[in-house]
Amino acid sequence: MTGGLAAGGLWWWAVLRLVLVPEQSGLVEGAVAAGGWGLSLLPVHVTASAAVGGRTRAGPARAGSAGSAGSAGSAGSAGRGGSAG
Repeated sequence: MTGGLAAGGLWWWAVLRLVLVPEQSGLVEGAVAAGGWGLSLLPVHVTASAAVGGRTRAGPARAGSAGSAGSAGSAGSAGRGGSAG
């Protein structure tokens, strides 16, 4: 985390120096600013949704998975034999 904060601080320093005093800015500031902006374009938050064959880490994709069956099962069991009314 410290490395990320240092890199972010270095990038902001370069960008602010380019904006505020462009006549004193040089190749280093330009390279740091352009490199940081280029890294921000990488889609690091994107992951593969399914592997080859339609399988994911959790197993094969099925209609009516445990999430939907579990919620319907718990709602259906509430009316069975538990309370008279």
